[in-house]
Amino acid sequence: MIREYKTIEEVAGPLMLVRRVEGVKYDELGEIELENGELRRCRVLEVDGRNVLVQLFESAAGLNLSSSKVRFTGHGVELPVSRNMLGRVFNGMGEPIDGGARLIPEQCLNINGTPINPAARLYPSEFIQTGVSSIDGLNTLVRGQKLPIFSGSGLPHANLAAQIARQAKVPGSDEKFAVVFAAIGITFEESDFFISEFRKTGALDRTVLFINLASDAAIERINTPRMALTAAEYLAFSCDMHVLVIMTDMTNYAEALREVSAARKEVPGRRGYPGYLYTDLATLYERAGRKIGSGGSITLMPILSMPEDDKTHPIPDLTGYITEGQIILSRELYRKGYLPPVDVLPSLSRLKDKGIGAGKTREDHADTMNQLFSAYARGKEARELMVVLGEAALSPVDRLYAKFADAFEAQYINQGFYENRSIAQTLDLGWRLLSILPKSEMKRIKPALLEQYWMKKGSAE
Repeated sequence: MIREYKTIEEVAGPLMLVRRVEGVKYDELGEIELENGELRRCRVLEVDGRNVLVQLFESAAGLNLSSSKVRFTGHGVELPVSRNMLGRVFNGMGEPIDGGARLIPEQCLNINGTPINPAARLYPSEFIQTGVSSIDGLNTLVRGQKLPIFSGSGLPHANLAAQIARQAKVPGSDEKFAVVFAAIGITFEESDFFISEFRKTGALDRTVLFINLASDAAIERINTPRMALTAAEYLAFSCDMHVLVIMTDMTNYAEALREVSAARKEVPGRRGYPGYLYTDLATLYERAGRKIGSGGSITLMPILSMPEDDKTHPIPDLTGYITEGQIILSRELYRKGYLPPVDVLPSLSRLKDKGIGAGKTREDHADTMNQLFSAYARGKEARELMVVLGEAALSPVDRLYAKFADAFEAQYINQGFYENRSIAQTLDLGWRLLSILPKSEMKRIKPALLEQYWMKKGSAE
């Protein structure tokens, strides 16, 4: 039997103290019934004997302490899941907001999930094609990987997120592939952009959208990525689907965590964030991966905007420790009009070597990737010298490297948000750009591959 309590003693911001309760557990979901019959939800944050501190999901406005009643459900926050989630749009609490009918759930799952036993994990090894050359060719995404995108304020990470969600697939495979997209703390305009973008391109049919607006409560913002990962776990490990989870913007999530921590008067850590920020992020990121005996997988791409473009800020800094690399967006490339503005040199995919090569992409992928990295780095150095010393001071080869760097940015990195390149097109483009340089400079490509591909893919001229 569910008991009701009329022992609310205090409300402070999003927190409420309820006294003299029995059998209530941490993280349990509660309902507050106002005098007019309106229901609001809350979650248990702290249990001290018979007193509990709960966090409100909605505003405390209109809540009368003496006449309102609280009851606890006996379980944590749950998400009703079903295969029919695909093609639907939900809010941050898992409720449909697309005008469609409520789901008939096959299961109700706790949004905190269960950790994957490290011994039961499969090593990521299969290539996922995003259609973006700077990712596929140089910082390859592998199935089961955690690869974040580090952006800056005003950079078009929302457009890149939508592009990856539209285009991502496993080439040469008819396996079931789905996208779970969580938008955290976004504006109405951004919400409308994502929904209309997916509907317009038909990508919504294989996508589950969770939309949390900036005007929603902080606690809902904390739940949104957990809702998305719970849906992904169901699709991956119960329905044997390969799921790509994109979460934007994780900075808004961390800000909500800081807000709740401050309300609880916890001792702050770096820059006011709670000391458990690393652990909290790890509980999200580590839910991605592949399991032995399961046909599905979860690949995770969290997107976060770095305050003041600072890579040492706690959010990108801690994210980098937990995940397997990062894709970094460049303000300089964005100013030049190159989209998506991926800065390939500081970007890194630690698992890229596991997902490329013969049978996965192409046998020349690893060598051309290394040669492109090397040539672009030297070309940027040559451009900087040209600014200081003038073009006449450079050797003919260095002038070619500077020319290569310009062409690489204009043709390889720059492709816009609606061009979907196959991995074969990306690799062929790399060979055409390398043809700007003398064949003798191809020191990172095996002679047999050089003989097979050199000057056979046209010219970058």
